[in-house]
Amino acid sequence: MDRLRHALLVLLQVILDTLAIGASFVVVYRWRFWTDIAGRYLPPTTATAFTMLALLIFPIVIGFRSVHLYRMRRAGSPVDQAFKVFSALSVGTMIGIALNTVLLRDRFVYSPLILAYGWLLSVVVVNLERFVFGLFLAWLRRKGYDSRRILLVGAGEVGQMILGQIRRSPSLGYQVVGFLDDERLAGEDVAGVPVLGKTEEIAQVLARERVDEVLVAMQAPYQRVLDIVSRCGDFPVEIKVYPDAFQIITRNEVTLSDLNGLPLASVRNPTLAGFNRVLKRAMDIVVSAVVLLITAPFLLLIALLIKLESPGPALYIQERVGLDGKPFYVIKFRTMTVGAEEQTGPVWAAPNDPRVTRLGAFLRRHSIDEIPQFINVLLGEMSVVGPRPERPCFVEQFSQMVPGYMRRHKEKAGITGWAQVNGLRGDTSIEERTNYDLYYVENWSIGFDLRIMLRTIIEMLRGSAR
Repeated sequence: MDRLRHALLVLLQVILDTLAIGASFVVVYRWRFWTDIAGRYLPPTTATAFTMLALLIFPIVIGFRSVHLYRMRRAGSPVDQAFKVFSALSVGTMIGIALNTVLLRDRFVYSPLILAYGWLLSVVVVNLERFVFGLFLAWLRRKGYDSRRILLVGAGEVGQMILGQIRRSPSLGYQVVGFLDDERLAGEDVAGVPVLGKTEEIAQVLARERVDEVLVAMQAPYQRVLDIVSRCGDFPVEIKVYPDAFQIITRNEVTLSDLNGLPLASVRNPTLAGFNRVLKRAMDIVVSAVVLLITAPFLLLIALLIKLESPGPALYIQERVGLDGKPFYVIKFRTMTVGAEEQTGPVWAAPNDPRVTRLGAFLRRHSIDEIPQFINVLLGEMSVVGPRPERPCFVEQFSQMVPGYMRRHKEKAGITGWAQVNGLRGDTSIEERTNYDLYYVENWSIGFDLRIMLRTIIEMLRGSAR
């Protein structure tokens, strides 16, 4: 019954989001009758208008799902939710416009300004709607509806602290089933909550009790925490670990959340799989096509200037290692003299490197030389955001130096990445870059990608990209 109620609440949230988005675009659509923002664009027929609206709303709602806005989080930052709403609406609207353009063709005749106003209004309306719905959920949970049953592993100081936090926050809707603890006897009472057994008995307890979440709140060796997590594998429960007890389980995908201010780490499956991979690919295609179309005249001018400054081709093609360790060839503007590595062999460019041309120095400083790689993205060899690809000789070297280095190749290489926007480019600590790359791989989201893109644009404008 609880799961049915939860499913109904999720469905209600989807319906409210759909109505909020639809109402925003309809209001702007109606507004055009009292303004001249529509310009020369004539209103579509009613059937076409509804089709256009459906094609706009559908990818947005799917985007909400992909950034986990339908997980009904019980604690967390409203700013984080607002950013996810903004990100999913932005990408979903772009995909919706693309779908309308392809499927409706000449019937999709609409003012870009109206679409922009509709998007902007929907960002505001959806966030307001979700704020009010959040207040409604908090009220329901205080009344005992939509509750989550938690098993606390560890009845020590950390476990009792989390129990106290749960009791002080009834609006979160948590009910503590009991403790598992190796230092206490089964049946013993800890702050009014029973001890159900030892930690090694977790599988039997999960089979016996109805549990939605397991929260590991004990100081234990790395291998012990892994053992507890693995014993939960056969049960449909969410696993969370208090960071005190969590000694970097990097091989498991984790995300950080909080319980009214207490940090928690959620052990989860890889995010970039299934539909998420399709969504990321769709965003790659849209962003790459837009960038190449907008910059095409400038790219031709840059190619001409490169040819005029020094002999040799304007474009430079180099072998790199991408998804699953497979080689491919990246396309870049040439920024060095021809044959620059004949004497040095494969090396990174140094500050004030004499091999770099004057125009090349400018292109590298603003990362303009990377723009042709959007062709690689359209071809499916790269993504807009991801770990930067390295040359085979460097990959072979780094894979022997840095544990887990090859795990960064589980996802497509990117034009920009989390390491790069944090200043880790070129000849910098490969260990630190790998840590940033693995963090990105394990914590991917559409919002994370958009955040990296925005920071990349800022770095390009500053001229501090390289």
